[in-house]
Amino acid sequence: MGFKCGIVGLPNVGKSTLFNALTRTAAAQAANYPFCTIEPNVGEVAMPEPRLEKLAAIAKSKEIIPTRMNFVDIAGLVRGASKGEGLGNQFLANIRECDAIAYVLRCFENDDITHVENRIDPVADLETVETELMLADLESLEKRLLNLEKKAKGGDKEAKQSLELCLRAKALLEDGKPARLVKHAPEEEKAFQMLQLLTALPVLYVCNVDEQHAAAGNEHSKRVEARAKAESAACVVICAQMEAELAALNDEEQTEYLAAAGLQEPGLVKLIHAGYDLLGLQTYFTVGPKEARAWTIHKGWTAPQAAGVIHTDFEKGFIRAETIAYEDFVKLGGEQAAKDAGKMRLEGKDYVVREGDVMHFRFNA
Repeated sequence: MGFKCGIVGLPNVGKSTLFNALTRTAAAQAANYPFCTIEPNVGEVAMPEPRLEKLAAIAKSKEIIPTRMNFVDIAGLVRGASKGEGLGNQFLANIRECDAIAYVLRCFENDDITHVENRIDPVADLETVETELMLADLESLEKRLLNLEKKAKGGDKEAKQSLELCLRAKALLEDGKPARLVKHAPEEEKAFQMLQLLTALPVLYVCNVDEQHAAAGNEHSKRVEARAKAESAACVVICAQMEAELAALNDEEQTEYLAAAGLQEPGLVKLIHAGYDLLGLQTYFTVGPKEARAWTIHKGWTAPQAAGVIHTDFEKGFIRAETIAYEDFVKLGGEQAAKDAGKMRLEGKDYVVREGDVMHFRFNA
């Protein structure tokens, strides 16, 4: 598993340029006019994982298989999208299929690239997009309420729970606040997710700056960062155009390019890791002569749940997990050396997997 992140924003903010860089393709048409992206483009990108290469080298693995994530380039929203303006309804439906949303915000000045509202104000852009999503959520809730009220009066416990969550979300949205701020108990989480509210999705703000400000950001991006901090939201600064150019270079050329720009790593790496953290994901590894592979799970998952990512039979018939910490595997030089040093642990059904664990599962078929 990985995650599916929708890339949203107003037209001409750099969404498709960023998507092209992410997927190293030109599948998304990047052009200087609204709605150049008519259908959502979905691209897979490998999770940057240097640890995997080290594990593969030690185990002499024939193949390296990183975990992958999906990014969806969704056409530019405009004011009135919630009412079907532009191509609004179609795009709002595409967002509902995502696990998180990356708001790409224009934080650069360029007279040659038009802004749909003739101004450069990333915070205002953010509010325009979020307002449209909130209006769409309100409309969705209004359609549900009558039916839920009838079922709740009839004694339907699930309907009663959903109705309570709908009313809580509606009150918050009417106050101009996103549904992700709705307070709900852990036992209500599943019912809350079933509402499929757009503004309940985790949000990552992506400040698209020019090349000159790729390393430290600018006044526009600092305003967004302040907003993100106030909301406890994630925020990264990226130059989409630079990332697109980097994507066309080999590793050595990329290193030289980044050094010249005063950057330690590509902005895309920051973006992918920020998205990973946003959804509370972590990585464990399986390593052998055939392949070294990274697997994505949620933080807090137990060993059987982690095994189920490989195959459902692994979870159903789970017996135990042979587990070595990544640091021990690398320091000692592999599985057998780790076993000899007493660093392999046999973990049962209650074991909570740790970041970077190297695991081998025993199960009944």
